[in-house]
Amino acid sequence: MGQPLTRTDRQGAVDAPGGDQRGGQYLTFNLGSEMYGLGILSIKEIIQYGGVSKVPMLPDFIRGVINLRGTVVPVVDLTARFNGHLTQTARRNCIVIVETGGDDGNQDVGLVVDSVSAVVEIPAADIEPPPAFGVRIESDFIDGMGKVDGHFTILLNLERVLDADGLAALASAGGSGVSA
Repeated sequence: MGQPLTRTDRQGAVDAPGGDQRGGQYLTFNLGSEMYGLGILSIKEIIQYGGVSKVPMLPDFIRGVINLRGTVVPVVDLTARFNGHLTQTARRNCIVIVETGGDDGNQDVGLVVDSVSAVVEIPAADIEPPPAFGVRIESDFIDGMGKVDGHFTILLNLERVLDADGLAALASAGGSGVSA
């Protein structure tokens, strides 16, 4: 028989039938002193930080919304999502526009990052499973730990970062034109 069939997931990595993750291309970016990566298949574009309008009654990690070519796009502060404190915006901050899949179709979401580094190829052999921290919440956001230039890059699972609670909060801003 031939090789087992594989599928490419939304994160840009390829999953084999046994659940082993294979390499792929990742956009790497900084949050504080840590390097993170997202599969490039979910990335739509990268824009300069700015023009974020606050929306009342949203969780702190949702900075507000932007107008992206006539479309209302919610903006999530990843530092606040992970660590509970808002990013101090500076010149190098960017908004990475990603596309997430939901029950009602696809939704564009902006992610505030400190700075974007590069698109890198990470071979399957250089991706380790997420570490066990003892608390499930932290490791749920992580798909794996990629070795890039001798350092670990935290490979995020976008769907878990923007989990049901986060997307429900985005949907609650529906009166502003935001839908999950």
